[in-house]
Amino acid sequence: MAHYQPCPNCASEQAEAIGFTWWGGMVGPKMFTHVKCTKCGTTYNGKTGKSNQQAIAIYVTLWTIFGIVVMTFFPSRNSNRQNNPSTAANQSNISTTARY
Repeated sequence: MAHYQPCPNCASEQAEAIGFTWWGGMVGPKMFTHVKCTKCGTTYNGKTGKSNQQAIAIYVTLWTIFGIVVMTFFPSRNSNRQNNPSTAANQSNISTTARY
């Protein structure tokens, strides 16, 4: 078992590494040495003994911005076809000429 800083809430030295969180998946907790006190359940940074709340907020914000940028600059191909009137007109002409 790895040695972590004492819990900032109850001063217990018994903490377990967290393997998965909703905000960081499997990578985030490892990046921030996110641990959970086995006595009181407080989660904190195992290296510093301080809260990870600020680091988590920055991590989530950066990934949210990244996601928005990707969705803005790389939209799906289907959304362009449905919103483009010339494509819809070309598709109707193709189906009309195919009948004759």
